[in-house]
Amino acid sequence: MLRPTTKDLAKVAGVSRATVDRVLNGREGVKQTTVDSVNAAITKLGFVRNISAANLAKSKTYRFLFVLPKSGDQFLKEILRHIAEAETVFSADMVWTDVHHIDENDPYKTATYLSGLSSEKYDGVAIMAPETPQVRDAILRLQERGVHSLPFISNQTLTGDHWVGIDNRSAGATAATLLGRFIKASHGKLVVIAETMQSRDSLERRLGFDAVVNASFPHLKALPSLETYGSLERAKQTISGTFQRHDNIVGIYIVSSEARAPLAIINEISVPEAVVIIAHERTPYTENALIKGTLDAVITQDPGHLVRSAIRKLRALTDMRSTLLSQEKIRIEILLRTNL
Repeated sequence: MLRPTTKDLAKVAGVSRATVDRVLNGREGVKQTTVDSVNAAITKLGFVRNISAANLAKSKTYRFLFVLPKSGDQFLKEILRHIAEAETVFSADMVWTDVHHIDENDPYKTATYLSGLSSEKYDGVAIMAPETPQVRDAILRLQERGVHSLPFISNQTLTGDHWVGIDNRSAGATAATLLGRFIKASHGKLVVIAETMQSRDSLERRLGFDAVVNASFPHLKALPSLETYGSLERAKQTISGTFQRHDNIVGIYIVSSEARAPLAIINEISVPEAVVIIAHERTPYTENALIKGTLDAVITQDPGHLVRSAIRKLRALTDMRSTLLSQEKIRIEILLRTNL
């Protein structure tokens, strides 16, 4: 059978093709009863709109923006590399991407920048920023102005499952399980290091981590989170100070996506070899640390998949359609020295 066309829809719905076009494109000025009739015809005929053909006819271009932190290391470079790569991957779909860096420690500046974005310049924005009331409100106002927004890597409370990233509670629970199984000591303390606990991904990882430690490994005690705020000097003070104040530290969990600075400091202060260390994200530094044996495991997510999924989701939002959930699910992967 041939695929149903807009002409078929118009015939079944009892309206003109021009009206069908207005309904499909979400234009105003169409009665709700007419919209309902067209939607019923779509369901009856199994009509699937050829978005590519429609976009080609209208010379439609997708304009997407990635709002990313200013501070970042090798993992952020990987994200940027894959955003640049996406220009080629999605070129046939007329996708254009841009990047803007924000001061992730200043929610007011982030909110001010987001408030200046309009649908005239961008169709959608993927935002990687710590959760604050200012940023959450700015994201909601973006949506009100017709700019599709999508939390990227770090979720926001009001968006639910509408974001791109791994299940961070599960990631934290995975880290706790690995530490609990790798540590041979009968009891001891665990150090948890983050850039900021305002970041929802770090918060959820910590919650998942604590849940497993408390339930399955009561002989281990997780210490309060150390926040570095991306400052190397602060990281040195907090990490070295913790090891001076506490004895019997048997494990370290680096919650944040950038592990190079904490790992370098841990190596400087000569942490005992028996201390088990788990970090996040595959980068040249964490790969090398795994090979050398100074890092025991890395919990990672594919940065290329993150970027491509964000673009696909933003494009679907722009076209008022859904994506394939199984394709957009970001997997939690565990890397050891043996499976690099």
